[in-house]
Amino acid sequence: MAATEPSVERAGTLLRLRGRLDRASVAGLWPRALAALDGAQALDLQAVEALDSAGLALLAELADRLPQATRRIEGEPPGLAGLCAAYRMNADLIRAQGTV
Repeated sequence: MAATEPSVERAGTLLRLRGRLDRASVAGLWPRALAALDGAQALDLQAVEALDSAGLALLAELADRLPQATRRIEGEPPGLAGLCAAYRMNADLIRAQGTV
């Protein structure tokens, strides 16, 4: 099965990401994600096929810019839980209290 081209789009209050979020795709996705972020309340990761630490950094930065009261993450792409544990981040992609 061919990999999905990385993309970002708005669907109502969701910021929907697709494809591989890795070092090769993050630089191109960042400006598009920022442009679509205003008014978003959640990240939809259900169509993310894989990610690396660069993809996690993108997601964490986007999550941090969502309104705290409505912030939510939908979906758990392969590798997300392991990367969050390695970087001491919680399920909302926020660095755990007391970590550097």
